[in-house]
Formats: sequence, C-alpha cells, structure tokens
Amino acid sequence: MRSLTLSLVGAALVLVAGCSSRPSGPPTATPEAAPAAGGARVLASNLEVPWGLAFLPDGSALVTERIPATISRVAADGTVTRLGEVEGVTPTGEGGLLGITLSPDYATDRTLYVMLTTAEDNRVVRLVANPDGTVDGSRAKQQAIVTGIRKGVVHDGGRIAFGPDGYLYITTGEAGRRGPAQDRDDLGGKILRVTRDGRPAPGNPFGTVVYTLGHRNPQGLAWDPTGRLYEAEFGQDTWDEVNLLTPGGNYGWPEVEGQEPRDGFVEPVTQQPTDEASWSGLAYANGSLYVAALRGERLFRYPLNPDGTLGAPQVLLQGGYGRLRTVVTAPDGRSVWVTTSNRDGRGDPRSSDDEILVLPVA
Repeated sequence: MRSLTLSLVGAALVLVAGCSSRPSGPPTATPEAAPAAGGARVLASNLEVPWGLAFLPDGSALVTERIPATISRVAADGTVTRLGEVEGVTPTGEGGLLGITLSPDYATDRTLYVMLTTAEDNRVVRLVANPDGTVDGSRAKQQAIVTGIRKGVVHDGGRIAFGPDGYLYITTGEAGRRGPAQDRDDLGGKILRVTRDGRPAPGNPFGTVVYTLGHRNPQGLAWDPTGRLYEAEFGQDTWDEVNLLTPGGNYGWPEVEGQEPRDGFVEPVTQQPTDEASWSGLAYANGSLYVAALRGERLFRYPLNPDGTLGAPQVLLQGGYGRLRTVVTAPDGRSVWVTTSNRDGRGDPRSSDDEILVLPVA
C-alpha cells in the first residue's frame, strides 16, 4: 500500500539511520516527515509516463508522454487535450520522448524544443506549433539542433530548459558507459549549453557545447533568483546528488559518488541514499528547492540559504502517489506541478496513473 502513517514513516527513517549498511560519508541531514498527502490535489489522470512539463503563456502546460511520444496540453482545470505525436521516437529502456521547453519568445514564435530517443541517438529537436496550438511532430517538421548524444538502455538524461541567460541547457546521461562522463569530447554524462540553433553558447568553458562534466544520469535543472544553477542526478549504489553548477566543473562520476573531497572534482551541495531518493526533477519555488524522487516515492523540499547552500530537508507526498518524476513551478509561483511515473515499468500503477499533482508551496 502507498498510504503510510506518520508513525511508520518515522520508524522507517530511524531504522534506516541506524542500519549498519548505510553508505559511509559525511553526515546527511535526515529529512523531516510531513503528512503523506501533503496538501496536494490531483489535476490530471490516466497519462502514460509523463516526462516533460512546460508552462504556456496562458497558464496551461505542455506535457510529453515518454512511451506514446505524444505532446498534450493540460489546462488549469485539468482538461487534457492531445496536440500531436512526435515521429521517430524509440521508447526503449529509459528512452523515449523526454524533456520539453518553450522558446523564450514562444508567445510570438510558437517554437518549442523536445529531447527524444531515436533508433540511433538521443537528440534535441525544434518544432513550431500551429496557430491553434496543435503540434506537427512529423520528421519533416523536426529541426534537429543537437544530435549524436549516445543513447542507452539506461541513463539517457533528458531534461532541457532555457536559462536566464537565454541559452538552452541539456542534461545527458552516460548511457551506462561510465568512463565517457570524464571525456570532454563525448556528449554523454554532461550538461550542455547551446544557442537556439544548437551551436556552442558564447563563453562555454571548453569552446564546445559542453558546460559541465562528470555526471551519471542528470535529470533535474533549476535556477534560483540570483541565477545560480542547480542540478539533480541519480547515483549508483550510495548517493544521489544535488549539485551547484559552475562552468567547466567536473562533478566526479565515475571516480567519485557523493560528498567525497577529491582534487579536481566538485562536491554536491547535498546528497541522499539512492533507496530513499533516485532524484529526477528539480524546481525552485519560494526560497526552496523541490526534488522529485522515483525510487524514494517522495518529494524533498530544501530551504535555500543566501550563500547557495541548502538547509535540512522536509519530505512531502511520501507514500501517497508512488514514483515522482518531474516537478515544475507554476507561473504564479504559488504551487508546483508534480508528475508521477508509475507506468514506467518500475512502479506499482493504480487505475488512475499516471497523474499530475498540484502542491501549494510553503
């Protein structure tokens, strides 16, 4: 059952904290438990592995569904309208139709970007919505801007977002290959930063599309109001990470996992054991970072300190909704939208899955 009492949640946390098999390393703040439902409401149901979420100027949102490779609009009242299908998507393993983001000038150019898995690679393509909002995702209408990102049965990354600098950021996994995450000439295991046409953004640290390296499977990106960029990624057997990114930074994988001081590598600002986290989506809202957990089936809320460090986390939504993939801040800043991922082959789906939840922010 997904529903747990607070006493059981607290007992589980105490048991895990005292277990001798807990990975060694620097102290990690024990999350504070919150009510299972956490004040969330279900906005939309019966989706199939919703992966990317991007808000439209009118307050509704575009959502990608990974396996059917569709793009739909979700209105503020929960109405779901299918807008189109993206051709050429191969939804094998963890791949498929992944992240989505809108051009900073979407209101006038109607341009959107999606990351997808093809038979050959992972890539980012540009599409132009029709005047009525529908999307023609045929191959003839796709404008590929970044190609040749190695795909894998696992670790495809997939999050894309425009930063406050106007450039497109892309998270790529190392496709299960480990070593190439340290190779600056390989696109896997990186954060990429490109122009709207896919060229290296001016000021990139190596003169290429690579912005940071040493990542395993990053799937979360979020900026705070000062412009600091945070990233969330899956660890292997010990620690999942939230990193504060700096241009050219090397975040250690596969040489380092979690908070382990080592010359040449940047330590994460926080970590959690993989069985409690498996972090995916990341969002900033009202002074905190929100991190969605798949295996951990919960949402973490980290207060953000003025110096960029993170305070002790609070756990939200635990035990109520299953695997949580994506979290995005609503345009009014008063809530976050969260997607479940229970139909991805690793969850325990209910008849209403998958869902989009709306959670007011503290």
